[in-house]
Amino acid sequence: MEIKYLLTARGELFVEARAGIVSLLFLIAAATAVTLPGTASAAQPANLSGVVQSGGTASARPLAGVKVTLYEASNASPRVVGTAMTDATGRFTVTAPTDEAVGVFYASAAVGRGVEFAAVLGTTLPATATVNELTTVAAGYSMAQFYQGSEISGDPFALQLAAGMNDNIVDPATGASSPVLLTSPNADETISLRSTRALANLLAACVVSRGTTAKFLAMTKPQRGRPARSTVQAVANLARNPGRKVDQIYRLTKRARAYEPALERGPDAWTVAVKVNDSGSDAQDELFGGPGNLAFDAWGFAWVTNNVVQGGPTSSSVVMVLQPNGKPADGANGTPLSPLTGGGILGTGYGVTIDPLGNAWFGNFGWGGEAFQPQPGVDGSMSEFSPAGIPLSGPKGYVNAVDRAQGLASDDGNIWITSFGSDSVIVFLGGDPSNAVSYRQYRGSQPFDVALAPDGGAWVSNSGGLGGEFPSSIARFELVGDELKRTTLRFVGSSLKGLSVDSRGNAWVSSLDDDSVYGIRPDGSLIGQFTGGGIIGPWDVTVDGDDNLWVSNFGPVAVTNNFPDGRLSKLCGIERAACPPGAKTGDPITPSTGYTLPSAGSEVLLANGDPLYGAGEPPSFSPMMRQTASVIDRAGNLWTINNWKPDFIVDATSNPGGDGVVIFVGLAPPPVRAD
Repeated sequence: MEIKYLLTARGELFVEARAGIVSLLFLIAAATAVTLPGTASAAQPANLSGVVQSGGTASARPLAGVKVTLYEASNASPRVVGTAMTDATGRFTVTAPTDEAVGVFYASAAVGRGVEFAAVLGTTLPATATVNELTTVAAGYSMAQFYQGSEISGDPFALQLAAGMNDNIVDPATGASSPVLLTSPNADETISLRSTRALANLLAACVVSRGTTAKFLAMTKPQRGRPARSTVQAVANLARNPGRKVDQIYRLTKRARAYEPALERGPDAWTVAVKVNDSGSDAQDELFGGPGNLAFDAWGFAWVTNNVVQGGPTSSSVVMVLQPNGKPADGANGTPLSPLTGGGILGTGYGVTIDPLGNAWFGNFGWGGEAFQPQPGVDGSMSEFSPAGIPLSGPKGYVNAVDRAQGLASDDGNIWITSFGSDSVIVFLGGDPSNAVSYRQYRGSQPFDVALAPDGGAWVSNSGGLGGEFPSSIARFELVGDELKRTTLRFVGSSLKGLSVDSRGNAWVSSLDDDSVYGIRPDGSLIGQFTGGGIIGPWDVTVDGDDNLWVSNFGPVAVTNNFPDGRLSKLCGIERAACPPGAKTGDPITPSTGYTLPSAGSEVLLANGDPLYGAGEPPSFSPMMRQTASVIDRAGNLWTINNWKPDFIVDATSNPGGDGVVIFVGLAPPPVRAD
């Protein structure tokens, strides 16, 4: 079935579905339509008044005689909307012919030789703005995947997603750190607030020192390509490659103290991450409790599975939906209202996918004893929701032979399911639970994840059990008419988990027990076994737009091993031209620590303000925990899941559920979209 999404001039969404000669046109009425970014009311002329200044929390001084250029960024080269010069107080006014951008507005300030400030202003032109070092850091990171030299350009919708993440770092009106970074679960529960201030201090030093500017531009030179010509380009280079020259850059940040408090010691990499943990409810049974995976819909909303009730091991009966900026979906304009209930939700695990009509499917795995597990033929094990978050499956979900579903995938309308409990792969043909085909594999295969290949086939990871009790393997399937055929079976690794497929059809699978990632060619032959880059207990592999590999680490699972330092690893993929010079497929790109998110000294709190392990329990200082999945959005933000807490003995027996999602800003090239 071919599905097309059409946007009218009024911002109404039509969905056109074609099957053979039949054509059906659906109008999603205004009462339930999802309003896309950039579909606001008619544009009109406007003025932008602002100030260019250096310095932030300690002191700020205006920068006079600076040329400010207001741009509109979209697919083409950015369009100059207007220019102005700052007066003696650093103030400027730009008159714009329109207050609505196709993509986003941003301002650039030519402060001095090699020193350029920037501020991302969003889709609607604000009345006021501040352009300083901190807005430049936010612009460089949020727009990292869209900076082409000194210009921002890209898919307008993706630019709007990036602008939303910009506002999580800085307040464009005041130039101060955003409320998101200033409060829990960020603030000093992570180092991101202090990291952005440290980088702002570096830029403040550049304003008064050409030597500092020259060193910063040289240190952030891409491994392939020329050095940046300005500070904002250098920040974008750093965001894309945060693991190089870390200590040297840290020393440069100490040359100014305009933004305080900043980092007290150097990081392991110059990543910037925003943590989110608000489900939309503070009720104990509706908090994040072990999210396992997420899927993005066409509007950039993240649909997130949720294993357990926070604070215990029993199955959660809610799932979460987050807006593109990480805030809980609020039900506005027909969008979902998070958290979602109903539809048979019962301990969702790893499985979530969005079908071509925008419906969200969840696999109900079940946790915490027989009473909290979906039973075949009794409680159901698949749930479906409309784009507005309305349950489409009944109160017990869809059953039809699915037993403890894990990974899910959607092609042209078929729903692929790994039925962990029945050793089977199941496909709902056309998304119809009453029209399913299945393939039962060997005993103990316990399939975990499924990923679609470019040629229409599907790869499946057979875990051999959550703890690797049986042989692990990777299999390839094809759907021929209404028959499901297995064309490849290769035994490899131990306790396989998540997998992804690159642009050439190679499958990459995580192997928990031997701390490895395996690559399998389309013909089933082995590319290799790969380690390093901080990989410990890998649970998922994600392929980015350059075909490089991102690995989510669950950590060691022995009862004597805690895992206080959650991390993300990156390996060179099949496209060596996209890897560092001299690197080959499988070589680590991240340092031996991986990319982490340490605490700046404050204990981790849940969304309701309780300590991570509950009131009266010992504090935790691990904001990034055991990871089970990472997904890259269209703006290049990498969303990685806090599935389990770090203390294995406590977690395995009574209180496993992690607390939310960590979003690494601008870190990864967005996956190439089929459309």
